[in-house]
Amino acid sequence: QVSTKCRGLWWECVTNVFDGIQTCDEYDSIYAEHSVKLVLTRAMMITADILSGFGFLFLVLGLDCVKFLPDEPLIKLRICLVSGVLLLLAGLPGITGSVWYAVDVYVERSSLLFHNVFLGIQYKFGWSCWLGMAGSLGCFLSGSLLTCCMY
Repeated sequence: QVSTKCRGLWWECVTNVFDGIQTCDEYDSIYAEHSVKLVLTRAMMITADILSGFGFLFLVLGLDCVKFLPDEPLIKLRICLVSGVLLLLAGLPGITGSVWYAVDVYVERSSLLFHNVFLGIQYKFGWSCWLGMAGSLGCFLSGSLLTCCMY
């Protein structure tokens, strides 16, 4: 194998196995012609990021140790419930997008191997793929705990 190729949602990187030199190319433009899978996966991951950001903000505001509405415990409880719903909703597109993208890369790699096509490129999952899956699963689990186990 001559090189290792790592493809993400925003760019592709190729690393030469012999000297370790890595070159990365961004996709031409976000407005360029991209596959529907790529655009949908980007949209799901961006949606998950925005929802989880708001969920975290609401979670911080709903904590007992934060001096926000200290005399309103019922309102703070509802803020935590909103946080749980937002984190739960953030986990769904996040885990769907990251797993969908990983499966798509795996299927493409498998089809190349099945048809005996050797391009000198090794496909592998980058750390961002694993982090996306783990973060989305964490959002989903924490949102589930906050909505189901409030008391």
